Amino acid sequence: MNEQTNESNPSPSGFALFQLDETILKALEKMNFKEPSEIQAQTIPLIQQGKDLISLAQTGSGKTGACAIPVCNRVDTKRPQVQALIIVPTRELALQYATEAQKIGVYKGVKAFAIFGGEDPSLQQSKLKNGVQVLVATPGRLIDFIYSRQIDLSSVETLILDEADEMLSMGFYDDLEFVIQCLNHSHQTLLFSATMPPRIRQLAKMHMKEPLEINLIKERSSPELLQHLFAFCPHHQRDNVLIKLIREQSPVQAIIFCHSRFQVEKVCQTLKKHMDGVDFLHAGLTQDIRSIVTNKFRSGRIRYLVATDVVARGLDFSKVSHVFIYQLPSDPDVYVHRSGRTGRYDKAGIVISLVTSRELPHLKMILRQINQEAQWIGEPPEEQKGHKRGK
Repeated sequence: MNEQTNESNPSPSGFALFQLDETILKALEKMNFKEPSEIQAQTIPLIQQGKDLISLAQTGSGKTGACAIPVCNRVDTKRPQVQALIIVPTRELALQYATEAQKIGVYKGVKAFAIFGGEDPSLQQSKLKNGVQVLVATPGRLIDFIYSRQIDLSSVETLILDEADEMLSMGFYDDLEFVIQCLNHSHQTLLFSATMPPRIRQLAKMHMKEPLEINLIKERSSPELLQHLFAFCPHHQRDNVLIKLIREQSPVQAIIFCHSRFQVEKVCQTLKKHMDGVDFLHAGLTQDIRSIVTNKFRSGRIRYLVATDVVARGLDFSKVSHVFIYQLPSDPDVYVHRSGRTGRYDKAGIVISLVTSRELPHLKMILRQINQEAQWIGEPPEEQKGHKRGK
């Protein structure tokens, strides 16, 4: 019997420990949320208390629920105004956040909605007028609405900046500053990030009230159940090696990460010649197409998704068993975020990267970041001969 619904048990456990509204517990039970993840266990009580919070946690740790559960629990459904504002870097993450919040708040009557570029703003405005209590937004569309006075943020009690480091890397620092300054009344601020660059520290120092800090990353930048494998190959052999690896590994589902839109489409066309269930995703597609592809992949109708980093942050694809990295990134953080699309919620996952001679310096930085030695599939390069080989 689910611990949350066992009313005869005098000692609450699971999510019941947080003294959540019965309607929220009912929704969590339906969603099969039995026990809180580490980030949820540590942050939900503090959020419930109204504390400002900086939380550092790896991808796949349950950050969306850590925010959405206490936010939905605190919403006053008798008030139609926006009470929680969640800012995220991408459209896909905005949709995922709003969908999760809507599910968590469904029995309580919480209205959650996402606004982002690429869709008719008049339709989004109409939805806001009908009442939205949990608003998820990308910075650009939110600022458009603020400038045109189409949105009222005067009732916002909780501001959440999720994937803060990604928003800064995308050039949204000034936009975030502007939004925070628009909230000139007292409110709670929650900042979630996978890394802590200096500008995030600066943002927190300027705009947060004695924030508590929770760091679940420490020295471990990659989930323990992730296996990191590398395949050394000449540049002109990338496609052949990728196809061979996919066939050998036979993933349940896989994401193949590429650097550019052009590379994504090229690799997708190559894979389609050799296997079924292949599609691609990048920011150059219309929002309608992006949503269709995302939903098809989430439902399992797409087995191999070739993508840019538009899916490297925050999106939850629970069936992904493998990540293939077509070209090793120069930034170790990018590698960590890409690899975080598998091995989520304590499930095992495999990350396989193709490495050319030119990318060996990048590999050194990545191995230092994830605190591991290189495990090679097949023959390693000469300078790596002493390192162990993967399965």
